[in-house]
Amino acid sequence: MSTSSSRRTRAALVVSSLVFGLLSVSAVSAGTEETVAVNVDQAKLIKLPQNIATLVVGNPLIADVTMQPGGMVVVTGKGYGATNVIAMDRKGTVIADRLIQVEGPMDKVVTVYRGINRESYSCAPHCERRITLGDSDTYFKSTIEQAGKLNQQATGVGITR
Repeated sequence: MSTSSSRRTRAALVVSSLVFGLLSVSAVSAGTEETVAVNVDQAKLIKLPQNIATLVVGNPLIADVTMQPGGMVVVTGKGYGATNVIAMDRKGTVIADRLIQVEGPMDKVVTVYRGINRESYSCAPHCERRITLGDSDTYFKSTIEQAGKLNQQATGVGITR
């Protein structure tokens, strides 16, 4: 009797361990699906249910979202930080709520500090100035001005002959 009781106890432990393990994996997967990571100045496509009527962004300074047909949503990182996007149907029922984490680029970027002033460069393969949130005002404005003048020259706008 103790042998059969022992076997039942072991079997119950194995089954409960398997169920707990599957629930844990399921919870981790669901949590991973709820967070969308995107870099500043980049876009990412995410799939949401097709019956979306309204999208609400918690902080539009951090991310922008644009609805596309078929439940596709374009998420664009605008500033560092976290916000959320809520999708609602025509009745106002929340059908999705996703966390959006906007991060800085990780690869081929070199950050130079001159005292407290920061400058960013894209290095692929040669380093060129890049504009990144958090760069010093002087560096940021100078880079924007140069890019504007270059674009002006390329388009011929404002050039008198």
